[in-house]
Amino acid sequence: MTLSARFRGMIPLLLALLLTAAGVRTYLQSPSSVPSLPVAPPTIVYIQPKTGVQDIARTLRDAGVIQHTWALLGLAYVQGSLKRLQSGEYEFSSSMSLREILRKLEAGRVVTHQMTIPEGFTAQEIAKLLASERLVDPDRFGALVRDPAFAARVGVKAGGLEGYLFPDTYRLTRGMGEEEILRIMAGRFRQAIPRDFLHEAARLGMTPHAVVTLASLIEKEARLDSERALVSAVFHNRLRQRMPLRSDPTAVYMVPRKERRITAVDLQRKTPYNTYLVPGLPPGPIANPGLASLEAALHPAPVNFLYFVAKNDGSHFFSRTLEQHQRAVRLYQGGGSGNESGRSPSLMRPRGAAAG
Repeated sequence: MTLSARFRGMIPLLLALLLTAAGVRTYLQSPSSVPSLPVAPPTIVYIQPKTGVQDIARTLRDAGVIQHTWALLGLAYVQGSLKRLQSGEYEFSSSMSLREILRKLEAGRVVTHQMTIPEGFTAQEIAKLLASERLVDPDRFGALVRDPAFAARVGVKAGGLEGYLFPDTYRLTRGMGEEEILRIMAGRFRQAIPRDFLHEAARLGMTPHAVVTLASLIEKEARLDSERALVSAVFHNRLRQRMPLRSDPTAVYMVPRKERRITAVDLQRKTPYNTYLVPGLPPGPIANPGLASLEAALHPAPVNFLYFVAKNDGSHFFSRTLEQHQRAVRLYQGGGSGNESGRSPSLMRPRGAAAG
């Protein structure tokens, strides 16, 4: 072994001896910033996976968490922590000592993000929400959602994961990665669905995927829990009679648009999901439904309604005949041309206003 190599191997020991000889034990256990200064807000630091201990020390120094890299490295050597520091997103306060900082890094006490995914969000909206907390890359998230092979790997027998990302509150950490987050959300879907889901789907003569697709339409149309089974009944009745579903949200699924309201132009857009132009259910879910909509898809109300129109207060008026529906459209939507949906060519209306 050359002299230089032998010297390099002794550097950690020399650092430790230097710290001890200098009597810095009290410094190591003291806060890493001057106590007399005003309390600063916590500092958030993200340590990339597979980051070496020296780079970790430099990252902490550059973020202002520690003053000297040699102090952290020396204490880490004395404590045997050099190879035990974990990656992730950490929060450090100005009052933390070097020893406390090392303990946090050793234990992997990373920052957790409590993320609530609302019912009816699309995968694209979920990606945008998670990206706002720097938890995912939205493009990679979207690509995995649309990948049938990945869906199969996480236990979903469908062409993708839209509809199977269960709306719930999740505690996520930065560095998990898109695959792990999607795996967790798809796993929560399997845990949440009713135990008799497969049996009830078979009773209705529907595939499980068709039920999830129908539930996504119900989720986008119904705002009140009390109306979900009624909206479900309208769709079931229309499917049974081979009538077009004419659900407005299907016409704008995955369509870039700025308008908040759905126009007559939207309803004529040719997409595989537009149930004004395509008979039956769309090829897959248009959103991620919650448990109430899944239950409603399995258990429609025992009614013979074929139409509904929004009353502009969050509720709907349901009708059995086209004539009743047209009267309701004129009453609640202020017009209509007498067509099945009760919509004039230029009429703009809020979400869920009619199933014509």
